[in-house]
Amino acid sequence: MHTALECIPCFARQALEAARFVTDDPAVHERILRDVLRSAAEMDLAQCPPVVAQRMHRHLRRLTGVDDPYRVVKDSFNRMALDMLPDLSARVHQAADPLGMALRLAIAGNVIDLGVNGGLTEDEVRQAVAAALDEPFHGDVEGFRQAIKAAGDILYLADNAGEIVFDRLLIEQLPTERVTVVVRGGPILNDATFADAEAAGLCKMVEVIDNGSDAPGTILADCSEDFRRRFTAADMIIAKGQGNFETLSDETANIYFLFKAKCPVIADHVGLPVGTHVLARRTAKSRISGGRNHARV
Repeated sequence: MHTALECIPCFARQALEAARFVTDDPAVHERILRDVLRSAAEMDLAQCPPVVAQRMHRHLRRLTGVDDPYRVVKDSFNRMALDMLPDLSARVHQAADPLGMALRLAIAGNVIDLGVNGGLTEDEVRQAVAAALDEPFHGDVEGFRQAIKAAGDILYLADNAGEIVFDRLLIEQLPTERVTVVVRGGPILNDATFADAEAAGLCKMVEVIDNGSDAPGTILADCSEDFRRRFTAADMIIAKGQGNFETLSDETANIYFLFKAKCPVIADHVGLPVGTHVLARRTAKSRISGGRNHARV
């Protein structure tokens, strides 16, 4: 999908928030913000937002000399999610439909997106997860269940640190011997890298690889040859988060997108209200489809 005009002030906000994660120096904050505003004047709006964000954050890392500006906060959200995991696992196991419950909780974890809300608190995450079944939901859970049964090779594209712990709940409901989890190839925002997959305990459950890219999404042309081969060969792709949706929604593959619609641009693109938990399918023969609208799972 293309970059909307509404994305430009969001890039400026995100750059300033990221700079403040790294340093207290207002001169650096000003320089980064001015650089982003200058680049905005020549921005190619035909590109998807993660392409722009990738360039912006590469510049931030070069300017500050900090390889992973969000590392401290990523570790914090990983620890918080791991503390919540036993209770959430019990919630899944006690549910009448464990897969449906795990799906809703995994999507609820998508609230941990510092690209959208750099000031997100742990209390806000806990509240979002506690209210997971009360949020509006759109998607075909039964179709998702049948696709899992039919798939010989499932590629699970993770999104954010912290959130990747909630993904465990859903991955445990999948045939783990057929699942490969994919993380980013380098630090970008609070997106999950291999270190976060290890912290979440996923490396002991399934195969984990990285995509070779430091974009906040999955820009196939920027990914490694090995990942692109795995992507093409997969029978089913589960793609978490708005960044993966922004970069893959036009690809012809059997993709199930799982995300919370957190911004008006994405919500308008899928034709659903902001805040909706979305399970949307993209196949080689169709455009995005949310399927039936389920109020509860």
